[in-house]
Amino acid sequence: MNYKVSHPTSNINCEIDLPSSKSISNRLLIIQSLSENKFEIENLSDSDDTKSLKEALNPSKTTIDIGAAGTSFRFLTAFLSTQKGEEFILTGTERIKERPIKILVDVLRKMGAQIEYLEKEGFPPLNIQGSKLKGGEIEIDGGISSQFISALLLISPTLTEGLNLSIIGELVSKPYVKMTLSLMEEFGVIHSWNNNTISIKHQKYIAQNYTVESDWSAASFWFEISALSDNCNIKLNGLTENSIQGDKKVMELFEELGVHSTFENGTLTLTKNKILNFPNTLDLLETPDLYQPLKCTLFGLNKCSNFSGLTTLKNKETNRITAVENELLKLNSSKIIETYHDHRMAMSLAPLCLKHGELQINNIEVVSKSYPCFWEDLEKAGFKIIPLAETNN
Repeated sequence: MNYKVSHPTSNINCEIDLPSSKSISNRLLIIQSLSENKFEIENLSDSDDTKSLKEALNPSKTTIDIGAAGTSFRFLTAFLSTQKGEEFILTGTERIKERPIKILVDVLRKMGAQIEYLEKEGFPPLNIQGSKLKGGEIEIDGGISSQFISALLLISPTLTEGLNLSIIGELVSKPYVKMTLSLMEEFGVIHSWNNNTISIKHQKYIAQNYTVESDWSAASFWFEISALSDNCNIKLNGLTENSIQGDKKVMELFEELGVHSTFENGTLTLTKNKILNFPNTLDLLETPDLYQPLKCTLFGLNKCSNFSGLTTLKNKETNRITAVENELLKLNSSKIIETYHDHRMAMSLAPLCLKHGELQINNIEVVSKSYPCFWEDLEKAGFKIIPLAETNN
């Protein structure tokens, strides 16, 4: 379905209950499955990615179709390799089949995993025969995907020799690795991180109930809305001030784009600060998911910045750099926005209606991948959302 999206005043006053973090939820589901004693996860994400991972961890058949969930595919590649005596086919969408998995598979094979490619070498789908993995001394390229590293870390306590993981080169999305280790610590797993080596001995997860905090990545689109508005008072519920999510950096970055944020009684309030002092260059190596809302905000404010640290974006749901450039070019002509099967494309382009008038956002359902209630929340903020019949535009 396609939507026409607009706002009558560009003055935003609302209170929003943000979705829970799918990054935290997905890691907790793996920990839950590896724990000998079960525990409850409160406020688990209701995103498509988390739903598909939860279903995959309790499979009713040996072929697991993970859909478009890239993180879940990578986590499952490692997890299923540890399920001794079980055999699975792990597959997904056509886009998943274009996203490389070779580096993770090569490392897992060195640890004793039995994984075969079913179509193109180095890419999904996979045939995985679970076995007892030994672990030990392992090297991995840190510049491709932090999800490969998190996938290995999550299974590391179950490995007979534990894991000494040496990261070669510069580590992308480092906060996500820190998030993984922080959650593992919450469940009793001790690690050391010296220079470029993370060491985890063979040990057990200690079960405890856990409540998932809201998603700072989802909050970034409300920071964008605030920056593009004429005036705003936006209250965001569910975020944690001392969050383990790296995208909390959005507070600092948008302070220089006219958005002031304050925590009070567990609520984050966004208002205008009238400052526009964004840096000419910005390295997003640690927080690449903030690229789209930042790029679109700068475009809407007629500002520019040179971004670096974006190497992982070409292998996401789409090539996010190219896709954003393509759609921004349309804003002075057709105003019909394609979303490229990418949730962040829809959520980062829609707020530009505050500066460019009514926009048509195609295939709006993509937001369910991480933020199922995004359009309903926009309506709470005074946006007008008009559904259209599907078209070929």
